Amino acid sequence: MTMKSKIAEQVKIASGTEFSLGEIESWIEKPKFSTMGDYAFPCFRLAKEFRKAPHLLAGEIAQAFTLKEIVRTEAAGGYVNFYLDLPLYSAKVLKDVLSKGADYGRQDLGKGKAITMDLSSPNIAKPFSMGHLRSTVIGNALANVTEKLGYNVIRINHIGDWGTQFGKLITAYKIWGSEEKVKKSPIPELHKLYVHFHEQAENNPSLEDEAREWFKRLEDGDKEAVTLWQWFREVSLEAFSEVYKKLDISFDSYNGEAFYNDKMDDVIAVLEDEGLLEESEGARVVRLDEEGLPPCLIQKRDGATLYATRDLAAAFYRKREYSFEKSLYVVGNEQSLHFKQLKAVLKKLNIAWAEDLVHISFGMMLKDGKKMSTRKGKIVLLEEVLEQSMALAEEAIKEKNPNLKEKQQVAHAVGIGAVMFHDLKVFRQNDVHFELKDMLRFEGETGPYVQYAHARACSILRKAEAEEEASTSETVAPAAFGEAERAIVMKISAYDEVIQEAFAEWDPSKIAKYAIDLAQLFNQYYAHTHILNEEDKDVKGQRLLLLKATTIVLKESLRLLGIKAPEEM
Repeated sequence: MTMKSKIAEQVKIASGTEFSLGEIESWIEKPKFSTMGDYAFPCFRLAKEFRKAPHLLAGEIAQAFTLKEIVRTEAAGGYVNFYLDLPLYSAKVLKDVLSKGADYGRQDLGKGKAITMDLSSPNIAKPFSMGHLRSTVIGNALANVTEKLGYNVIRINHIGDWGTQFGKLITAYKIWGSEEKVKKSPIPELHKLYVHFHEQAENNPSLEDEAREWFKRLEDGDKEAVTLWQWFREVSLEAFSEVYKKLDISFDSYNGEAFYNDKMDDVIAVLEDEGLLEESEGARVVRLDEEGLPPCLIQKRDGATLYATRDLAAAFYRKREYSFEKSLYVVGNEQSLHFKQLKAVLKKLNIAWAEDLVHISFGMMLKDGKKMSTRKGKIVLLEEVLEQSMALAEEAIKEKNPNLKEKQQVAHAVGIGAVMFHDLKVFRQNDVHFELKDMLRFEGETGPYVQYAHARACSILRKAEAEEEASTSETVAPAAFGEAERAIVMKISAYDEVIQEAFAEWDPSKIAKYAIDLAQLFNQYYAHTHILNEEDKDVKGQRLLLLKATTIVLKESLRLLGIKAPEEM
């Protein structure tokens, strides 16, 4: 139970309020200055309930409050301020971290429950660009956070392996393609053909008709169309696997759009049975006028299916297969209308779990202030960025620590981590501006800054062990802790809350910002506090234990983001 939860429980008992523990806990604040307490509870909502002046109610709660970790309570205006017994509280927090290790912060909120996570989902035959990074790393981080809370997470890479773009690609390959060139360099060559198709189609609209015909042939099982499609898919997945390997991200399912081809007739039949399908200019749609949405297109005039048809089939399949508590879709902001329509259609079918589908939207990855476009070839390839980032990280490491062993492994962790952290530190719905040099700075709010703080703390602990400081490992009794240590202890103790907030708001940036804050607090502490050269062995031992707890929480915070924490840099 977190300290906030304990305070909420005591406030409820002391006041006799009808408000829930969750509501009370959500109102508890952390004052800006420790002179105003470590926690504060505003009594204004309770005062309305009891028709009593807030300052009088605050006085009553302060007087009746009993909690052993709280050394003092005081009423200040309409607030109750709570002051922790720092040595007692610090000892409890450090024991908790040191005994649990990487399990610190683990909770069982989702015990026995499954959550499906639809993430990454690149289109085959197209390069894995920086634009695909967001869904991949946001989804992976949220999956890690969700697992930390005890849920069984099923990571689904819903590959874009179907749709009219394959008619375009087949058309382009048939007219301009070379089997030899595609075999030699599959993704770049297929991408070049795709871009060339769009350039030519601007002056020759008949190419679009030819592409539609090829896609219809593909849907009808035409042997040549299917053979080409399968080839494009295989070479694409091989190329994607190299990127995922670098990112150290894996999936439980690669069931893409094509997987649902034989499942869409059932969806259409259900919509027909419920009388929801209507003709509209030759196509078939579900009208959503009452929901204030445009019609949801289910079948085109030529009988071809669409995203909505496949996503409806996927939703039914995932519910049957995984019996999910929630089904999450980590997909960009531009698909918001699509997911509103998807849920609206399910509601019209009276599907009880329609609200359990959650669109986790995010902003764009911008280069020079502009969106990256696959059609026009204006993209930045993720694999190239990762290679560049690792090379720059290795250069920086050689300069800062030329004697470091395993430079390449550390450069991999720092280079990849820098790219991922740069994305994840931004609130997901905001756009991210791509600038490699900014990502790799060892100062400021970057991945390397957090990794370096972790490595520096590990270095101090190694030196202490080399000096055979027995007091670094056993007894936790930080009687000498003061204001310098208070900030770090309070930050470490808030880890549970941050994980819960990141989950509740589907926002991994909360973890990234937490890691930055903790790294900054450690660096300030290190700069102003004697640690290895502290003469009092007991004080020194307790400070080293604080550092050990800090390394555990920094490393685990980075792990939740999908980033490694080297012990040397």
